[in-house]
Amino acid sequence: MLNKVINKLVSNKEKNEENKSNKKNYLILGASAAGINAAKTLRDLDLDSNITIISKDEKVYSRCMLHHVISNHRTVEEINFVEDNFMENNNIYWIKNKSIKSIDTKKKKVVIEGQEIGYDKLLIATGASSFIPPIKNIKEGNYIYTLRNIDDVYKIKEKAKISKKAAIIGAGLIGIDALTGLMEYESLELSLIYPSNYILDRQLDEYSAKVYESKFIEKGVSLYSGQSVNEIILDEENNVSGVQLGNGTVVECDLLIVSTGVTPNIDFIRETGIENNRGIVINDKCESTVNDVYAAGDVVGKNAIWPLAVKQGIVAAYNMVGIERNIDDNFTLKNSMNFMGIPTVSLGIVNSEGDDYDIITRYDNGSYKKFIYKDNIIYGLISQGDISYIGVLTQLIKNKVEIPDLKSRIFDVGYSDFFAMKENGEFEYSI
Repeated sequence: MLNKVINKLVSNKEKNEENKSNKKNYLILGASAAGINAAKTLRDLDLDSNITIISKDEKVYSRCMLHHVISNHRTVEEINFVEDNFMENNNIYWIKNKSIKSIDTKKKKVVIEGQEIGYDKLLIATGASSFIPPIKNIKEGNYIYTLRNIDDVYKIKEKAKISKKAAIIGAGLIGIDALTGLMEYESLELSLIYPSNYILDRQLDEYSAKVYESKFIEKGVSLYSGQSVNEIILDEENNVSGVQLGNGTVVECDLLIVSTGVTPNIDFIRETGIENNRGIVINDKCESTVNDVYAAGDVVGKNAIWPLAVKQGIVAAYNMVGIERNIDDNFTLKNSMNFMGIPTVSLGIVNSEGDDYDIITRYDNGSYKKFIYKDNIIYGLISQGDISYIGVLTQLIKNKVEIPDLKSRIFDVGYSDFFAMKENGEFEYSI
């Protein structure tokens, strides 16, 4: 009997030692879409191993919704995309307010301020920072901001309260977000400066963009399209006082927001052997070119939209624990927006060049649809006002599904076309 007890104790000790030896140290750099979803997935797959997140932020929040904080429609807590006590509930150790200094991929250590942290598997999900163009005085002036994190928002809000004239350089999604956020400050005169012929030229065509432009003009916004910027005008105290355009016009402002693109946060990967090409190079498993180092989100430099960043984080987590998964969907050409109460979705190719594609449009009761297609396959869509059936259309475009007699029925494609009844009475999706 005594021998059985001893043998059981020895067996349990061996199991504990084995479990202890199997524990891994997962380290995630960044606490946004990719990093947070990777952490959650890691904990779901591995209940015992150590998970550590390092981030510059001290809160989790959606960068896509920062403009709602500018407009005072939401607080930073209300744009949090995880549940309360997420880190504690998932037993995740979170190191806040720290920047990454360097990575030693041979010793498997990440260096932050005054500390080295080891890892077995590393995920780099540090996102991107705003790109500052080489314009005279743009870095020297006061009250010149970007819109990338919550600290930017607080600075913009504080100045907007006392500002008289604000200008925004850039009319991509971030620039338009900044504009709509500032429009809630009724006493603020707003100007939007951009080099393209119309706003959101990567997401929309001229017609759908002009719909938004007309609404902005109605609200008193001054638009300066097709304009380059010569320099930023500063006063005697180095405060911004205007923007000189390429044609010599000076747009007055005492608050300036620069939204001219982003650049991946990868300065710390120098001398690591991690390959980068406008972002960290990854394969379909989200592996970098260095063993046990993964990357996901904006840091890979592929203009990752939120859903793709989430998916990359999840795929990376699976492979970090040794379960093979691949990114089977790199469809990034999807944009949804809702400015001035007008919803719009663009999918795939929205501005075709040459005569390779056929284009068909419809204007109906304030809504606008534009299809780009060829050989019974839809390659692109803009839907403004009425955005019904977008789920089906996304699948059709992403998977290049051939639809017989497409031209005659393209505006009537809906769910009913792609559901079928099984013998047992269940519906199945036939795409």
